Amino acid sequence: MTDTAVRIDDEPTGADALTLGRRVRAFRLRRAMTLEALATAIDRAPSQVSAIENGNREPRLAQLRAIAAALGVTVDELLAPDAPDERAALEIAVERAQRGPVFGALGIDQVRVSKSVPDATLRAILALHQEVARLHKERAATPEEARRANAELRATMRARDNYFADLEAIAADLLGAVGHTGGPVSHQTVADMADRLGFSLHYVGDLPHSTRSVTDKRNGRIYLPTEQSASRDSRSPILQAFASQLLGHDEPGNYADFLRQRVETNYLTAALLLPEKDAVAFLTEAKNFRRISMEDLRDAFAVSYETACHRFTNLATARLGIPVHFMKVHESGTIIKAYENDSVAFPSDALGAIEGTPVCRSWTARTVFDVADRFSPYYQYTDTPRGTFWCTSRIEKAKEGDYSVSVGVPFAHVKWFRGRETTHRAVSRCPDESCCRRPSGALADRWEGMAWPAARTPTSLLAALPTGTFPGVDSTEVYDFLERHAPAAG
Repeated sequence: MTDTAVRIDDEPTGADALTLGRRVRAFRLRRAMTLEALATAIDRAPSQVSAIENGNREPRLAQLRAIAAALGVTVDELLAPDAPDERAALEIAVERAQRGPVFGALGIDQVRVSKSVPDATLRAILALHQEVARLHKERAATPEEARRANAELRATMRARDNYFADLEAIAADLLGAVGHTGGPVSHQTVADMADRLGFSLHYVGDLPHSTRSVTDKRNGRIYLPTEQSASRDSRSPILQAFASQLLGHDEPGNYADFLRQRVETNYLTAALLLPEKDAVAFLTEAKNFRRISMEDLRDAFAVSYETACHRFTNLATARLGIPVHFMKVHESGTIIKAYENDSVAFPSDALGAIEGTPVCRSWTARTVFDVADRFSPYYQYTDTPRGTFWCTSRIEKAKEGDYSVSVGVPFAHVKWFRGRETTHRAVSRCPDESCCRRPSGALADRWEGMAWPAARTPTSLLAALPTGTFPGVDSTEVYDFLERHAPAAG
């Protein structure tokens, strides 16, 4: 049990279990009462009282009242947030550190904090923990750490079918609060949301180059660029800016936190742009008529194709009963983003990470780059060792190059989609290297050792992640910007 807040009739108090436990022990010792005597007085086993004093058990209100009566104090005195003395404060700090994630990651046994352990020893343990925590926070995430964090986050998304009911509820409450009654969410509605949450919007020409927006939490301001990107929805930066505040995000403590917060922010943004009730109704009707289309979903809610595809993966399995996979692939063939719960076999590395690996040249996400018609949707069946999958894919442009954005389903579910009649078909034997990764013998004999290509993969996939609370953001530049734009003190 961690040192969570004490629960009284299922309501948290201001005290935590460790502090409460030390206060109970201190009052007991002041009365020269043994552990057994207190246990008898409250009709509990001594082991239960010991668990309370050690911060491993959270007492209920009735128990707290009994303990207070036995010790001759009030419940409020037991629940006071301060440690009873300096030694207890030191013990609490060490216990809390040992129960935290940084100490747990070290893989070493905890030190039993008893009265026989000298103060100097406890201070040394606490100082070492604080230094490890500092180094852990400041350390740049390596590509291996980032890939591992991606793999773990994707496993969580798969386990939940990429559907997060708590985020859907937050989106529905906010939409209802600003009077949205259905259909596409207008720019005015987005502005009303920001205003309701206490933020004013400010468009500036000197936004830090490493940011899409900057939020001044002190003064309730969201700064946005005056020049909007033609390839981005101008509503998204506003929604993403206040979504983090609405979700109560703290500054990320590590790269895994950063990724999780980004996924939650993007999910809530999509849930606000394509409200669940309206989107499910739209997709259900399309399913009934066997004409589900990412283009139709995009157009109905005036969002980007990629946002429509992402939102479809949120709702496809949980609300429509359709397993699905999604890919965003750079023109170099490198996977940038991916999600699946339909058993498609994405390429992965030894850490289980998918991002940064090359996708099979026969998959829709790659063959779409060879299609001359980039206005019409492209559909393809691909026979793989895991079965046949149908995909729809489009090319989107960005400053790093072209990307394909693809959504696919197993053959058994293609009956619900527009484009199922396509005659485009390919065969993939990947991960068998003879499929597309290993050249033929004659070709290899002719050119092996004579080629020296330069990769076009985005450099962000290859570089170590930068240090700082928000990877890729220059904090000095952001603070200077906020200082320049902060309202004058009245």
